[in-house]
Amino acid sequence: MAFALLALLLPAGVLSARAEHEIYYRYVVLGFVKDAQGRPVANRELELIRDKTGFSYLGLTDEVGFFLIVARLGDESVGESLTLRAGTTATRVVAVFDPANHTDHRGLRVDLEGTRFVEQRTGFQATLLDALGAARR
Repeated sequence: MAFALLALLLPAGVLSARAEHEIYYRYVVLGFVKDAQGRPVANRELELIRDKTGFSYLGLTDEVGFFLIVARLGDESVGESLTLRAGTTATRVVAVFDPANHTDHRGLRVDLEGTRFVEQRTGFQATLLDALGAARR
């Protein structure tokens, strides 16, 4: 998992593909999945769907219930509606970011607690940095 996170989030060395790996083409949705008793759920598949196009991105929880999905959204996608689905449970979120900011990671933290999604915009950066730190170890 660690190598996969780094490969998805760090810029590529190939110049022709570099733009595709820049922060302003990525929107990261991450979080934790727990059952109704608060225990982590491993190997749970999640799907992030761009409502505008129907294109979807898949993610899978690890042993602590953590998932990370990287979608390709550019500056023009600010305000775009996305659906996050785990089995039959789904929620709609909006891609909120500053299109002029090409430095900070863009994304959202959404936890699934039992059958209820809980959006935590303020926890996104810290959770992503924790995940990147774990990936480098």
